[in-house]
Amino acid sequence: MIDIPAKDIKRKITEAKGLTEAEIDEKIKKKLQQLAGLISEDGAAHIIANELGVEIVKSEGPAKITDMFPGMKNVTATGKLTRKYELRTFDKNGRQGKVASFLLADSSGQIRVTLWNDQTDTFDALNEGDTVRIRNAWVKENRGYKELHLNTDSKLEVNPAGVIVGDIKTHNPEKERKQVKELTGDEQNVELLGTIVQLYDPRFFEVDPNTGKRVTEDHEGAKQTNYVMNAILDDGTGNIRTTFWKRQAQRLLKKTDEEMLQYQENPAAFEQVKTDMLGEIVKIVGRCKKNDTFDRVEFTANLVFTDIDPAEELKRLKAESATNVEASDAAPAEKAAMKATLQEPQHAKRTEVEVETDIVVKDKPADGDDTPAGIEEGVTSTLVEADVISLDDLEDLDEKL
Repeated sequence: MIDIPAKDIKRKITEAKGLTEAEIDEKIKKKLQQLAGLISEDGAAHIIANELGVEIVKSEGPAKITDMFPGMKNVTATGKLTRKYELRTFDKNGRQGKVASFLLADSSGQIRVTLWNDQTDTFDALNEGDTVRIRNAWVKENRGYKELHLNTDSKLEVNPAGVIVGDIKTHNPEKERKQVKELTGDEQNVELLGTIVQLYDPRFFEVDPNTGKRVTEDHEGAKQTNYVMNAILDDGTGNIRTTFWKRQAQRLLKKTDEEMLQYQENPAAFEQVKTDMLGEIVKIVGRCKKNDTFDRVEFTANLVFTDIDPAEELKRLKAESATNVEASDAAPAEKAAMKATLQEPQHAKRTEVEVETDIVVKDKPADGDDTPAGIEEGVTSTLVEADVISLDDLEDLDEKL
């Protein structure tokens, strides 16, 4: 099944028919009412697109990166290679393999391309700046990002004759500043500014350095210690549980990996860190997701900014408000809201007893995916995700761009 969010369907309708977002929203609203709420907004948007004769998924020919959606198969894409990552080997369930990836950009956007096993044979010959054409690939979602994967039936061509790629778009989508109260649990590339009102102890676990898969104590071979940490952030409109994986935990606390690992041996030493971090103002960029177990929205940080200047944030908020609010007397209200965010956070209320994180190994996905097994949420666990290859590389991409 191809997963196409309503926002992308609206964009396609606007491009094809020139309708405004408000006009499309009105049509979707009427369709939802007509079907008595028995369909989702995404489904209603699909129907509207079909009624208007708008092709959402390209049936043939090369697809633009911005028009690729999880679940699409037999995809053809052409673009420029903008960045190569390291080729890695892995041993999954006794089966050895290779995985490599690079970033491909066209005039609409940029996507990560992943090569498996025999497809990596041409990886050494690839160079940044090469024109690359890919045939018969498929699209999957990895932690909120789209990825293009090649299997045994896929074909990769380097600098094919007669193929010219013009201007490319390599920057990430604009970050959208939001307040906690606005989050629904389905946002990406969101920027939050908040105050730390509670910090939890880091959780440590062992992984295979080649696959990122969690291993047991009796694992034979190399092991690496990873960790995850949670905090409660408050922005004056509400509070949200935020997950900081290894690299982002280091940035939040301004600690090296060696310093973080010391807390595994001496957990009591982390008590002072928790105290020192209370009241710290931080800015994070990442994605949020609904945790159905606890019926709450949670945030995962992909980027962390510390040493925030409240005056600069107030200045920025005022400037943003001036572009959207015509009334000149709106600024004091916005400033008051920012003061509440930075100086008077609501204290996080514990509505349930915190449970121990239950890290479980993810089953092998369908469609022949050889992705090294990650770590996902257990039935009674708090929300966790794997700090594996893709996440690290995407964090690097955020910083670079």
